[in-house]
This record gives sequence, C-alpha cells and structure tokens, in this order.
Amino acid sequence: MHINAKIYIAGHRGMVGGAMLRRLQAEGFSNFALRTSSELDLRNQEAVADFFKDEKPEYVFLCAAKVGGIIANNTYRAEFLHDNLAIQNNVIHQSYVNDVKKLMFFGSSCIYPKLAPQPLKEEYLLTGLLEETNEPYAIAKIAGIKMCESYRRQYGCNFISVMPTNLYGLGDNYHPQNSHVLPALIRKFHEAIACKAELVEVWGTGSPLREFLYADDLADACHHLMLNYSGELHINIGSGTDLSIHDLAVLIQEVIGFNGGLTFDASKPDGTPRKLMDSSKLFSMGWQPKTSLKEGIRLAYEDFKRGTISYSV
Repeated sequence: MHINAKIYIAGHRGMVGGAMLRRLQAEGFSNFALRTSSELDLRNQEAVADFFKDEKPEYVFLCAAKVGGIIANNTYRAEFLHDNLAIQNNVIHQSYVNDVKKLMFFGSSCIYPKLAPQPLKEEYLLTGLLEETNEPYAIAKIAGIKMCESYRRQYGCNFISVMPTNLYGLGDNYHPQNSHVLPALIRKFHEAIACKAELVEVWGTGSPLREFLYADDLADACHHLMLNYSGELHINIGSGTDLSIHDLAVLIQEVIGFNGGLTFDASKPDGTPRKLMDSSKLFSMGWQPKTSLKEGIRLAYEDFKRGTISYSV
C-alpha cells in the first residue's frame, strides 16, 4: 500500500476497526474514507454502491459486523444472519465493481466445526457441524470467506480473509447481557468491588478452553498480512495459547483486585468445549503477538474505567 492510498475501514468505530485505524495511522496513512453506521448503513445496497462510486477506495478492511456474546448470538439469530450477510454482500461486491486493489475480510473462529480437532487448522473449515448457539453468525462468516474466494477465482480479485480468535481490547462491548466473556467479566468484577459484593457469578461451568488476542495485536497482524499475503486460503490469527474460563476469571479477578469468591452457573451454556486456533501459517510469515493476556486485560480495564458511563447500559 502506498502511503497516500485511499483506505476504507468498514466499522472503524468498533473495537477491531478502531484498532486497525490506529495501526495504519501509526504507519503514516492518512487518506481514509470513513463513515459511521448512521452515515452509511452497510445493509443498504444502494447506499453502499453510491459510497464506493463516490469515494473509490483502493484498499478495504471489512471489519464491520453485527457481533455479540453467546446469549446475543443465540437470541438474535435472524439479525446475526441477515445483517452480516447483507453487509458482506454489499461491501465485497462493490469492491469488485469499483476495482478495489485489495480487500481484507474479517471472519471469526466460530466458523470451525464444534468438535474439530484442536488446534483449529484452516483446512478444517466445512468438515463438521457448527456450534448451535452461534450457527447463524458462523454461516454468515463462512459465506464471506467463500465470497472472497469466488470473486478471486472468477474475477481475479485480490480479496483475502482472516480468522481472528476471541478478541478484546480498547472500545470493547461491556453490555451486561450481550458482551463476550472477557469484557463481561471485567464489568462484573468492577461492579462487585463498587457494591462490595462477596461473590461474582460466572456463566457456565468454567471448563471450556478459550484463546484470547488483544485487538491491537490483531491489527498489527492484519497490517502484516495486507503487505505480505495474497493467497486464497483464509489465515488464522491467534495468540497460540488458551486457558479455561475458570482460569480467565481468576486472572481478571487478580488484575482488577476483587477479593471475594467465584461461583459458576452451570445452567448457562458453555458453548464449544475448546477453541484454539492453529496460527502456525501466520507465525511462519514472521509475525508474533506482543501483548500478554495479563497486560492486555490491564489495558482493557483502564479503557473500561475511562468509559464506564457510556458502558452502563
């Protein structure tokens, strides 16, 4: 990417898009075509077509998506499928129509079968049944991968896909019902200290194993791939290590300084037993994550405290 290239980051105000914007700005890029969701509804085919026709971005980072935790995924199944398919279809197709030089599509580790061998290799896609609780979101993301692949094969488009592991970081969603596990626990421990609670309840049994990556490390990996990778196969982006939800809760408890106890609500769904990405392809390209989980949680908690008023709903 030349330094004056026009870049469109779809979803630049979200956690992933915001990290991507910070990373590119740090490299000296400044020619951005950016729109908020109120300015441009990516589900609107005509509006997206007009945007691409007017702005003519050269590079596109498709970070925008409807996202949420296990309860949100299982509750708003229709919206998670419809909205994500609409966003992807519009942005990817208009990137082709308007001769975008390169597009990066952001998927999710939930695309892999629920009981796939661990760690999850890129080749395991479509080899088994998906986790039921987030199947609509996963199907949408699989469609996005295949759309990039198909436009590449039919039209020669340089469209690549990346599959991040579970992400957290600055600007995360801390909604009490719809957030992912790590930000949800940050909020729970913070509020437990504020109200002098003796216990914090964690959803599920605590036994599932999960991998986490700081969002700014993801952005660094994506910048590296945008410069160095143009293959058809989607690329996993993870930290390479995982831990149980129980151990995650204990670590967050330590970082935040909650001195009470933990209790686990086994009536809440656990989801996939384990979800560790095999990121060896990415690591072989010369990239490694920089932020430890403990340091990342500390940085995320500081960000949470700066925005606790806006996160209170």
